[in-house]
Amino acid sequence: MAIEWVVVFAGAIAVALVIKTFVMQAFFIPSASMNPTLLENDRVLVNKLSYHLHDVNRGDVVVFEKAPDNSGLDETKDLIKRVVALPGEQIAFDEKGKVYINSQLLDEPYLPPNTVTAQGTQQCTLPQPCKVAPGTVWVMGDNRSNSRDSRFIGAIPQDHIVGRAFTRVWPLSRLSGL
Repeated sequence: MAIEWVVVFAGAIAVALVIKTFVMQAFFIPSASMNPTLLENDRVLVNKLSYHLHDVNRGDVVVFEKAPDNSGLDETKDLIKRVVALPGEQIAFDEKGKVYINSQLLDEPYLPPNTVTAQGTQQCTLPQPCKVAPGTVWVMGDNRSNSRDSRFIGAIPQDHIVGRAFTRVWPLSRLSGL
């Protein structure tokens, strides 16, 4: 009987590890960079299979591994941001804090009204936009005044994406899809 329990316990641990490694994982939100969509201390579930089945889409909220050359930002290993521009697109910011993709104003219904997007250090202003390189995406936090994102660190390689956040699971009072 004891051997059966050990086998059941070991099997449950193995299944949990496989799910966490390849299918789905919970992530903790450590900062205010995604406010108001995600608040500090929220927990989200991330689908790790998503981008093996389809391409990254504009508007997706993704978790990605921080590049080693950005390790000085803080001790956080994984970051969460929203995909704003896709490979091959051009992104620019105007003097009013608006975002343009391929010279078209970007509709961002997930942001509070009158949100201003500051330039950052990447110097992507009209009429000289930044081109998103093949195999990379441009990500930004929803809290544009408090997010260290592609405006500062550049586009991120798609192979650094861990997965797509699809639901907030904690706190239970804010349980919702993303």
